[in-house]
Amino acid sequence: MKLARRQIERLIYPVGFYRTKARVILGICRDLLARFDGRVPDTIDELLTLNGVGRKTANLVVTMGYGKPGICVDTHVHRISNRLGYVKTRNPEETEMALRGKLPRRYWIGYNDLLVSFGQNICAPISPRCSLCPVATLCPQIGVKTTR
Repeated sequence: MKLARRQIERLIYPVGFYRTKARVILGICRDLLARFDGRVPDTIDELLTLNGVGRKTANLVVTMGYGKPGICVDTHVHRISNRLGYVKTRNPEETEMALRGKLPRRYWIGYNDLLVSFGQNICAPISPRCSLCPVATLCPQIGVKTTR
């Protein structure tokens, strides 16, 4: 079944930048058909050759799609890992590499899910809810200026 860009836009409308993302999705689909016989690659290196696929998405595909170890680092994982003092990095890619060297492999896949929910509900970017945090007594609160 072929979908037009407009159909994809309607399907992903609630997502930010839906027009751009629809165009990227179509490009990735064409690339998958042309270069990978329609198969989604199962390695981070191959996935990164697809225009519009970054490290977070590549890690998500190999972990969720193939059950292979990977660490999806988004803004929450980056911020909280640094706030806790577990890593000291400047960007998500550095955080991923630092976590690969430090975090036991058995925790790689679940780490993102754990910290995303925690980052959305407790450890917010500005004025985190430290009064509700179950690990507040262990947290050095690196970079935190105000709390609730």
